Amino acid sequence: MKKPSPYLTFAGVIPFVACAIFITMGIDAIRVLGATTQILSVYGLVIASFMAGAHWGNHLGLADNHPWAVKLPVLSNIIALLLWLGFLSLSTTGFIWLLIIGFICLLLIDYGLRRADIIDNKYFKVRKYVTLIVVFSLFVAAIQI
Repeated sequence: MKKPSPYLTFAGVIPFVACAIFITMGIDAIRVLGATTQILSVYGLVIASFMAGAHWGNHLGLADNHPWAVKLPVLSNIIALLLWLGFLSLSTTGFIWLLIIGFICLLLIDYGLRRADIIDNKYFKVRKYVTLIVVFSLFVAAIQI
């Protein structure tokens, strides 16, 4: 059986795409869940924090003298904390733009990890496509709000 991670990764874009579509259609809230923009913001924060945590976890298997051994935990913590602070202090639109920047930064880190042979090409390929969909969905939502 194949690993489920690529399927779960692609499934993870569904809330981003759905929220972007709902916002474009003028659906301001989803019964039981709340405001569409809030759903998008919270989900984006959770997923970006999860990705930053995955980066932090990648450093655990690296030798102390590896160039990424210090960069990964520092960058991942900076990204997670800046996104959290942005969620608390920015307008919804401002935070969605910050999420776009955050996801691009996370992908750039993955690019560096791929070049350093820390992550494999299959994983990086999935991450590229998923990030493209996520960033596009966030962009569509941001310009509609």
